[in-house]
Amino acid sequence: MTAPIRLAVIDDHPLFREGLARILSDIGFKIVAEGGSKEDALRIAEQERPDIMLMDISMPGGGLSAIGQIRARHPDQKIVMLTVSELTDDVAEAMNNGAKGYVLKGVGSRTLAEILRNVANGEAYVSPALSARVVSDLSSRSTAPATKNPLDDLTERERAILSLVATGLSNKRIALQLDTQEKTIKHHMTRILAKLRVSNRTEAAVAYRDAANGR
Repeated sequence: MTAPIRLAVIDDHPLFREGLARILSDIGFKIVAEGGSKEDALRIAEQERPDIMLMDISMPGGGLSAIGQIRARHPDQKIVMLTVSELTDDVAEAMNNGAKGYVLKGVGSRTLAEILRNVANGEAYVSPALSARVVSDLSSRSTAPATKNPLDDLTERERAILSLVATGLSNKRIALQLDTQEKTIKHHMTRILAKLRVSNRTEAAVAYRDAANGR
């Protein structure tokens, strides 16, 4: 009898994580660990060495940054991102960092099981709804002229969030004002800091003010 595929499920929503782990276990996978943060992911990779790590992007510490750190220590570790993010930048970064799969959370349990089995067998996977978009987006960027203003790389939503950060509002207050979840704002802030190449909110706010003043 073939040994079951050993999985670790990393997601900071306990109800979703526990339900997913239960479903996958019932289908025939072996759940060796669960976690809710980047630190948990690093620890689990080190201690459990699962066949596949099924990991969210938006969690404390950031799922995208965890990929490279895990694979730097364990190059053979297979990682599949399970997320709500449809941003082409997230897909490209995840796959470039070494993830073997990028799956949207709307997927059914049987389809997810099939994806995980294929990844375990050495295949890579990106949700069909995203793959063509990623190729198109990256192709258009390769022919676009270089931008001088770092704010030009921000989406309209990211600009709106950054403008509120510059006024001193917290993530919670920004979420209330934009009628969204605080977790969503945190995810956008992670991307904003990366695009501006700054390390914190204060530096991001300064960059925004400088750009607004034409400096």
